[in-house]
Amino acid sequence: MEKGKVLFIDTAHPYLAEELGNQGFECVHHKGTDRDEILKQLEQYTGVIIRSKIKLDAEALSMATNLRFIGRVGAGMENIDVAEAEKRGIFCLNAPEGNRTAVGEHATGMLLSLFNHLCRVNIEVRQGIWLRDVNRGTEINGKTIAIIGYGNTGSSFAKCISGFGASVIAYDKYKSGFSDSNVEEVSMDDVFSRADVLSLHVPLTLETNQLVDMSFLKQFKKPIYLINTARGQCVNTSDLMLAIDSNIVLGAALDVLDCENLSFEDIRTSEIPEAYRRLFDSEKVLLSPHIAGWTHESHFKLASVLASKIKELNL
Repeated sequence: MEKGKVLFIDTAHPYLAEELGNQGFECVHHKGTDRDEILKQLEQYTGVIIRSKIKLDAEALSMATNLRFIGRVGAGMENIDVAEAEKRGIFCLNAPEGNRTAVGEHATGMLLSLFNHLCRVNIEVRQGIWLRDVNRGTEINGKTIAIIGYGNTGSSFAKCISGFGASVIAYDKYKSGFSDSNVEEVSMDDVFSRADVLSLHVPLTLETNQLVDMSFLKQFKKPIYLINTARGQCVNTSDLMLAIDSNIVLGAALDVLDCENLSFEDIRTSEIPEAYRRLFDSEKVLLSPHIAGWTHESHFKLASVLASKIKELNL
C-alpha cells in the first residue's frame, strides 16, 4: 500500500531508500541546495530525510502541510525546530545509535594521537627527522577522563577508554543512576577537581553553546586536555587558544569547528578569525574534519536505525 512520498534532502546509505520503498513509501532524491526550491516542494511529502543541508525551521514546517515525520541521518537535531514540528504532529527521529561506536573510537584515537604526538612524528620521520626524547609520549593509564554528556556517544567513549586503566567519570545534567563498570557518575564539581582529560558529548543547545569558555576552563584544578567531537559552537575558540597559551589546557583534539558550514561539508575559509589561524598553527591541537561519526559502518547503521524507527511509527 502506498504510504506517500519521502523527500531525501541529503544523501544517505542506499539501504534507507530501499527499506522505505519496501515499507510502501515512494522515495524522491533532491540533489540541489537551493532552500526556497526545497521548501516549495515540501507540501507533497509525508516524510523528509535530512542531514544538515538546510534548516527545517518554523517557516519550512509551515509549508510542509502533509508531513508526518522527519528523519535526521545523524544524532544532532539543532537544524530542526523540534518543538514546532511536534506542535504540528510531525514525528522527529534521529539515529545516535548508528554512529555512537564510531564517535567513541574516534575520540579514543584522537587522544592516543595527541598524547603520543603521532601526527607530528609521522611527518618528521618521513622527512628524515628522528627525534625520540622530545617526542616522549604520555600514557592514558592512571589519568582521570571526564565526560560531559552521557548519552550514546559519551557512553561509547567510556566503554572504549575504560580498557586503558584510566578512571572514567561523567556528568550529565539530565541523567542519573548510570554508574557501571565503565564509568562513575559525578557532579560538575568533581569534574573540575579531578579531570586530566575532558571530552564533550553534548548536543548543541542554548545551554551548551559556548559552554567551554575561559570562565569554565579556569574552574579546573589542574591543566587538562580537551576533546570535542560534539559541535564546534560548544567551545569558544578564542578562549581555548588563550587557555592553551596559559597552560590551562595542555592540548586539544577537535573534530568539530564553529566555522563549519551548515552542512558540515566545508569550513568558511573567508571568515576564519585570527584565533582559528593560531589554532591551525598550534602543535598542541589535533584536528579532523567532522568525521568522528563518519565511518563506513556507521553510514549503513545510521540508515538501518532510521528505517527501523520509521517502520515503528506504523504510518
